[in-house]
Amino acid sequence: MISNQSSAVGANGGSRHVDANELEFQRIKTAIHEELVESLDLSTLGTIEEDELRAEIRRLAEEICRFRRKSLADLDHPRMLEELVNEVFGLGPLEPLMQDPTVSDILVNSPQEVFIERRGRLERTGIVFADEQHVLRIIQRIVARVGRRIDEVSPMVDARLPDGSRVNAVVPPLALGGPKLSIRRFGANPLRIDDLLNFGSLTPGMVEFLSAAVGARLSFLIAGGTGAGKTTLLDALSSFVPPDERLVTIEDSAELILQHPHVVRLETRNPNTEGRGEISQRDLVRNALRMRPDRILVGEVRGAEALDMLQAMNTGHEGSLTTIHANDTRDALQRLEMMVAMTGFELPIHVVRQYIVSGIKLVVHLTRLKGGARRVTRISEIVGVEGGDYRLEDIFGFEQTGVDAEGNASGHFYTTGYRPICLNRLRSSGAALSDELFQAGSVAVPSPAATG
Repeated sequence: MISNQSSAVGANGGSRHVDANELEFQRIKTAIHEELVESLDLSTLGTIEEDELRAEIRRLAEEICRFRRKSLADLDHPRMLEELVNEVFGLGPLEPLMQDPTVSDILVNSPQEVFIERRGRLERTGIVFADEQHVLRIIQRIVARVGRRIDEVSPMVDARLPDGSRVNAVVPPLALGGPKLSIRRFGANPLRIDDLLNFGSLTPGMVEFLSAAVGARLSFLIAGGTGAGKTTLLDALSSFVPPDERLVTIEDSAELILQHPHVVRLETRNPNTEGRGEISQRDLVRNALRMRPDRILVGEVRGAEALDMLQAMNTGHEGSLTTIHANDTRDALQRLEMMVAMTGFELPIHVVRQYIVSGIKLVVHLTRLKGGARRVTRISEIVGVEGGDYRLEDIFGFEQTGVDAEGNASGHFYTTGYRPICLNRLRSSGAALSDELFQAGSVAVPSPAATG
């Protein structure tokens, strides 16, 4: 008789409980899967349609389960058959999570430790793998689909699933305690500005100002930490770009689902097993300039492509947007300076700063607060360079004042009272922005605050 719970010690020294019945189920399924693969006529797989192949896999699985009926007497047979098909075509035990639209991140720390993020909060699941080889087999299936490999020689990989989900995997010797898998999922229906307003991620005044900035072709940075909602905001703001403009997007891993009728999507390419064939973001930015873009959107600027992007912003491609990892608005500009330095050109710092000021007018910063809520915590205008440093003026912001009884951050939005220099340009472009929009004051977050 197998007990319902078994205890194990995690890598951090803490104990954790694993459902022993579930673990045994996965081990039996793995054994049946291996037997199933051995039963397949691999020479005919390429000539069979997927629906027909799925039916054949299910038939073979049923046959093997009938042969093992004594050892499988206490198991859930329908579930066993379904998961065997998932082992062949999907992501095994993770497939139910991939079908759950409320799950935004899947994090596999070990065969018996799988976490998810749902509505901004991390929670541990009851999902387990049979062993480390089971996890590794799922990882290898993912990377094989995109023509990549992962092993001791190449122990890290970034890949993208057909549904757009971004996958990162690390295996030994870099990963201690077995393979690690992270999947960031993106909804088929991207969030719109109205959704962000309902979630309390920003205020109507912020939306009015940012929509006018996009319409007036102001270039700006969207900054924040991992999972702060930078890509989501960039997606939503794309709906304010006039429909007669041509957008070219450049990304390491295609995530943007722009709400615009004329979009050309480009994605970088990693080197092959011989170290050749790499196409970087910088290569794509340069090529995009030859594609007659009205605006260039870099999904995330992170290297030498920063200089080419700034050149585009300063040479007729105003209104271009990008995201950047940073702790605040000033830090975003300092990181941009560092990226320009990665080009190898020894440009004087005052020249780099003047170039940044000429190309970028606004910095929008987002923060993921305690409890999972995403907020636009600062919108700043880059006024210029004074005394050798940037002069930034905050227009809108968010102040956290505490944490409620449920562990969620609480606070309020505010307007600083600063009247932006770019206001005349926005109005000349047709935006009907009143002076009252910029009057100093606070704005409450909609209650109850939902996670963005």
